[in-house]
Amino acid sequence: MTRRYRFSNQSLYFGLGLSCFVLTAATARGQSQLRPIPIRITTTLGTIDATLDSAHAPATVTNLLRYIDGGFFKAGRFHRTVTMANQPSSTAKIEVIQGAPSAERERSSFAPIAIETTASTGLKHLDGTLSMARAGPNSATSAFFICIGPQPALDFGGARNADGQGFAAFGQVTAGMDVVRAIQRSSADGQKLTPPIVILDIVRR
Repeated sequence: MTRRYRFSNQSLYFGLGLSCFVLTAATARGQSQLRPIPIRITTTLGTIDATLDSAHAPATVTNLLRYIDGGFFKAGRFHRTVTMANQPSSTAKIEVIQGAPSAERERSSFAPIAIETTASTGLKHLDGTLSMARAGPNSATSAFFICIGPQPALDFGGARNADGQGFAAFGQVTAGMDVVRAIQRSSADGQKLTPPIVILDIVRR
């Protein structure tokens, strides 16, 4: 015997409405995950606002947020300035400032992360780009740098690093490049800022 089921217009509309709600909620969740994450870097020379690109560099952004949310950058510092004049032995010259947690907090860093190269993310080292500092391959932890001017030598295949992997770009300054440049011009002994410029904190906005 064949059973016949009747659906009222009300139940049909409810089902369609529920489906639309689920799809809309899922879409909203997806869009929120792709949205740039705004942060604020407060220093003794002023404030730098930036966004972190979690859509293109998810692992790198997730790593840095562990340090930001954990308060690692309270009493941190910009300790290094690289200018055209203080890298005489480098054939691929760059211009950046480098920041890190306090020396004490830096010693308790999380394990290093694998590099998300610019070849995989599609990002480039442009004026105001935030990127992870590293020594060898897959060695980045909490230290980062900010580019002053475009720095293609830091991209994948660039000449700045012998392994050709470049560095992991993950964000962009949106306001405060005047502060970045003031830090770069601060007193230094070679590339070491003397004294370091204090990072009061880095927080999400």
